[in-house]
Amino acid sequence: MSTRHRTVRIDGLDVFYREAGDPAAPTLVLLHGFPTSSIAYRSLMAELADRFHLVAPDYPGFGFSSAPSVDEWEYTFDRLADVVDTLLDTIGVDRYAIYVHDYGAPVGFRLALRHPERITGIVSQNGNAYEEGLTPFWDPIRAYWADPTGDTSALRGQTAREATHWQYTHGVPDVELVDPSLKLHDQVLLDRPGNAEIQLTLFLDYGTNVGLYPAWQEYLRTHQPPVLAAWGRGDEIFGPEGARAFARDVKDAEIHLLDAGHFPLTTRLRESAALIGDFLSRLPA
Repeated sequence: MSTRHRTVRIDGLDVFYREAGDPAAPTLVLLHGFPTSSIAYRSLMAELADRFHLVAPDYPGFGFSSAPSVDEWEYTFDRLADVVDTLLDTIGVDRYAIYVHDYGAPVGFRLALRHPERITGIVSQNGNAYEEGLTPFWDPIRAYWADPTGDTSALRGQTAREATHWQYTHGVPDVELVDPSLKLHDQVLLDRPGNAEIQLTLFLDYGTNVGLYPAWQEYLRTHQPPVLAAWGRGDEIFGPEGARAFARDVKDAEIHLLDAGHFPLTTRLRESAALIGDFLSRLPA
């Protein structure tokens, strides 16, 4: 089935999203991470659209959505979740599974806390909800949380071409499988004037997500949503212990560690799609 590319007006912003599949089929909302956008799900949507309804938004500041300056819009994970929540209401999606990757986890778990009755299941591919998943990569960002007035040059480096290349290629056994057009697409958008400030603002606000980990874990223990954690074991941003930790709170959590890095879909698309498709097919109607 073809993917449609749509834009709706929310909170004064143009919010872009991709949609594929029959809206009457079970819905999966695909929530992207940094530094990418819904383009990360283009191939996965093509794999799953014959069986499922798929919605993949771009957050403000990412992809083809509006990217107002940090002086014009409040870039927090609460606000990103607000936008996605309003988008789903606007297009009539009120029961869905979530796929969370990287930043998608704090957005998705906020939706789950707000609307536990809407969530049919959770697919996590390197979408963290546990302290165990935080690697030494986070040390300079933790220092930024402690002192936002300090030197941010190293963090600004996370928006540079070299850092984007590393995100896509570290922990990957065969880097020739990584499509360079994905890195280029992300980098062009990161290089827009003012975007580095947007990303620094979200780096700072990420500390609120760690503070919410206990609430997310309590949600998992209380509601026992079906969980599939299919992570790249070579990820040096969110380590595989973050995947294993789901089993502590969800008794039937399915844990798979793939031979991949931070972006499993770039090198293990078919394996990921098979796991996700099987998982979604077993969710309650």
